[in-house]
Amino acid sequence: MARLRTSRLKGNGRTFVFLLGGFVLACLVGTAAAEPAGPTKVDDGIASYLAPPNLSGNTVISGSDTMQPLMLKLAAAFRQMHRDAKVGIQGGGTEKALMQFLSSQAQIRRGDGFYSGHQISAHVSLLASSRRLTEEETQDFHSRYGYGVTEIPIAMDAVAIYVNRDNPLRGLTLEQVDAIFGRDRKRGAQGDIITWDQLGLENWAQQPIHLYGRDRQSGTRTFFKHVALLDGDLKGSVREEPGSATEILAISRDLLAIGYVGIGFQTSMVRTVPLAEKTGMPFVAPSADTAATGDYALSRPLYLYVKKDPQAELEPIIVEFLKFINSREGQSLVAKAGAYPLPATQVAKNLQTLTGAGMAAATTSPTTN
Repeated sequence: MARLRTSRLKGNGRTFVFLLGGFVLACLVGTAAAEPAGPTKVDDGIASYLAPPNLSGNTVISGSDTMQPLMLKLAAAFRQMHRDAKVGIQGGGTEKALMQFLSSQAQIRRGDGFYSGHQISAHVSLLASSRRLTEEETQDFHSRYGYGVTEIPIAMDAVAIYVNRDNPLRGLTLEQVDAIFGRDRKRGAQGDIITWDQLGLENWAQQPIHLYGRDRQSGTRTFFKHVALLDGDLKGSVREEPGSATEILAISRDLLAIGYVGIGFQTSMVRTVPLAEKTGMPFVAPSADTAATGDYALSRPLYLYVKKDPQAELEPIIVEFLKFINSREGQSLVAKAGAYPLPATQVAKNLQTLTGAGMAAATTSPTTN
């Protein structure tokens, strides 16, 4: 039997601090991290952004930890074009941010530069959500504001099952995923899967599976429970991490680890595991194509939710930021952030939702490619 040990990475953790529009984001990553193998191609039917002159103002986006790296890239690029426009990115997870979005309050700490003074509350204009809002949540919004929340998908994503890079596991069925992570085994497995030899790794006999996941503030956790576990509960042995980057780091340090994280957090120290819907069906790896077609079982859109009162005009900074995201430049940044860009048909729907059918075609200029 092969002798196993938990692998350790010495001195590979660094904390990078981003200052954007007055918000500070500390993100733990590894020096060995690798970008995905080339950004996914952006649909040729998506047009370029036309930046209006003299745009100013500020807005706050609160939300998903999964979406933070993406939102930071988008906001930084938008700020380069509009020097007097500030887009603040506040994380903490979808579940926590949803409460801030509904109450329209976000806590901004003293010294972040977005506003002067001590810690105060700021208006949350947009919610970055890694899952779709439930009917109950949309009804809650309507009861508070008197109109419906506006939903705009801005990217496609895949919740990947990650293992340490030295783990030879070839693939999993959804029933096995449920038996590994789920307490209730709603997909019909006859028993728990708790050791690696139960998954065919015979040389790993009796080696325990170490489970990792996201904390209760995470929309990824809610999505995973709903789709992978069919709304079953997670096992109490799951080690829940406060962020996607810290979960990936933990998996990279533990040879016996397995966890679930958005596809944008791939590094060279971990690998994704292809999934099959049922036994006997082919394993499908997460990719732009399999996420777009739904062939990868844990694919999902990433959303921005907007307070768009039909009786009032949206603030220009919000309109322009959303137009930018739904442009060729914006979707190129989606790809560079490790998520999957939208098809041109979805971008057109988004622009129609945002500006109305008559204006959607005028918001961007044709691409020259």
